[in-house]
Amino acid sequence: MQTTQDDTGSKLYTATLVRSQRITPADSPEEVRHLVLRREGKAFEGKMGQCIRIMAPGQYGNKYHPRLYLIAEPGSERDDGTEFAICVKRHNYIDDFNGERYPGIASNYLCDLPVGATVEFGGPVGYPFTMPESRQAGIIMIGMGTGIAPFRVLIRTIYEKYGSWEGKVRLFYGAKSGLEMLYMNDANKDLAQYVYQPTFKAFQAISPRPALDAPVELDKALEQNAAEVWEMVQRADTHVYVAGVNDMLPRVEKALAGIAGSVAAWTKVKKSLQDSDRWHEVLF
Repeated sequence: MQTTQDDTGSKLYTATLVRSQRITPADSPEEVRHLVLRREGKAFEGKMGQCIRIMAPGQYGNKYHPRLYLIAEPGSERDDGTEFAICVKRHNYIDDFNGERYPGIASNYLCDLPVGATVEFGGPVGYPFTMPESRQAGIIMIGMGTGIAPFRVLIRTIYEKYGSWEGKVRLFYGAKSGLEMLYMNDANKDLAQYVYQPTFKAFQAISPRPALDAPVELDKALEQNAAEVWEMVQRADTHVYVAGVNDMLPRVEKALAGIAGSVAAWTKVKKSLQDSDRWHEVLF
């Protein structure tokens, strides 16, 4: 297996795209894809909560345009190789200077990549989410957008690898609309099947005015379940996982402080979670 290096001297590896599946319905304005990649030779050791650094072709004289993408499926060995998956949203941005819309370099490169093509990547990057030691532990997942990727790994692990989970498993997930509920819509129902598990509940939050980019009401979903959330976070075995865009965290923290009754009360509980390695987050 051939390896190269990026500009910082970190090792880069090559993977082949073996499957590219759109996981938002065709009538959704947002295109999100589940990309399965295969790395030949040595096993890929990416874990839940980590990212890989995709090295998209650069522009303006730059060899690479690197971007981080969350792992949606950790490595599984297949005939002298390893397959793993990432979750990618096709991104466009508005230039602040001229107001023109331009395609995001890395996301459009990946979404347009044909099956059989190769990509360069580095990683894994970041600290992996850890599983609770006891199956009686409570699990709270709070996320938005492609932040669902590590939660997909976590939910599948506890109900497929472990077979069952005795503690409460609660997913609070936000998207612009129901069409963008990743892995929980008509295009892909990977997570919908787990609603039949007696310990699992998913609470979905959408934007009240998606056309106007009104914030997703993830905070309200938490507040509507305040009693259960507060009971869970005070338990000594509950783990909290947060994943998504950076600007979601202040709204989540404000909601949790409201549930706790004050900022001071929530700060005390969060410190306890952090000190005992039960608070896990990956923000981008």
